[in-house]
Amino acid sequence: MLISIEDVRVAADDIAGTVVRTPLLPTPWDDELWVKPESLQPVGSFKLRGATHAVARLDPAARSRGVVTHSSGNHGQALAYAARAFSAPCTVVVPEGAPQVKVDRIRALGAEVVLVPPARRLTEAERIAADTGAALVPPFDDRRIIAGQGTIGLEIVADLPDVDVVLVPVGGGGLSSGVATAVKALRPSAAVFGVEPALAADARDSLAAGEVVVWDIERTYRTSADGLRTNLSALTLAHLRERLDGIVTVTEEEIALAMGRLVREARLVVEPSGAVAVAARLFRRDELPPGRTVAVITGGNVDPAMLGSTLATPATAPAVER
Repeated sequence: MLISIEDVRVAADDIAGTVVRTPLLPTPWDDELWVKPESLQPVGSFKLRGATHAVARLDPAARSRGVVTHSSGNHGQALAYAARAFSAPCTVVVPEGAPQVKVDRIRALGAEVVLVPPARRLTEAERIAADTGAALVPPFDDRRIIAGQGTIGLEIVADLPDVDVVLVPVGGGGLSSGVATAVKALRPSAAVFGVEPALAADARDSLAAGEVVVWDIERTYRTSADGLRTNLSALTLAHLRERLDGIVTVTEEEIALAMGRLVREARLVVEPSGAVAVAARLFRRDELPPGRTVAVITGGNVDPAMLGSTLATPATAPAVER
C-alpha cells in the first residue's frame, strides 16, 4: 500500500518543532541548481524526519518500552535523537565497519550501541525487539518512515514551485519514495530521479527487473557512500516503480569531486552519500531532463580523515556555463 500526500502532511505536523526546515540554497556554479542541505539537521542527516514521525506515531505505552533499529549510522543517530525527545529508551544495532564518527554520535545521544557483522544487523535488531518488547523502527521499510522523509518534497515544492527536476540519493529507497510521492502530487510535471553509486546499483537493477534485486554485502561495501549500501524492499520498490522517473549512477571519483566542490564552493560539509545527487548534475547531465533542478544533500556525517583526503584531491569537476 503506497503512502499518499495526506500521509506526508500528517508527518509534517508530527515533526514540526523537532526537525529543522532546511532551506533551498543556490549553487554558485550553476544558475539552475539548488541544493536541499539536510546535513544541517541536528543529527546531520534527513533521517531525523522519518525517525521523529515514527516515534511520534507510537502510543505512550509502546514508547515506554523503547525503540530499536539497525543502521550504518545516520538512521541510528536520528532514532536516538527522536527517542531522547520523547524520553524513550533506544538501542541501535550497527554493522561492523560503520564510520566511527557516526557510532560515537549515536552513543552521545544516549542510545545503546550493539556492533555486529553486517549480515546480522537485521536479525539482531529483531531479536532485541522480541526479547525486550521494544518497537522495531526500520531505516526505510516502513510507511511512517517514508512519509516522514517525504516532507522534504513538500518543502522543495513550497520553496521552488516551478521546480523541473528533483535528484534524490537512493539506498533503501525510503527517501526517494517519500520525496517522489510529495513532488508528484504537488508538481506533476516535475521529474524525480534517483541517484546511486555505480558500486551499489541494486535499485537500478531492481527497477529494470521489476522485482527486488539484492546485491550482496561484498559488492555494496566497495562504495564510500556507506548510507547507500542497502538494498530496496518490496515496499520501496513499489513506490519507485510508480513514482520515480528514472535512476542514474555515479562513480566513486565523481562522488569525491562533488564532495570537494560542495565544501569549497557551497561551504557545506557533505558525506559521500550526500554528494551523489550533485554528482549526477555535474557528470550525468546528459541523462537528466533540463531545467530548474534541486539536488537533495542527505547528510554531512563524514569521517574527518576522509574529508581531508577528499579535499586534498585537485578539483577537476567541469564548469557549467552560466
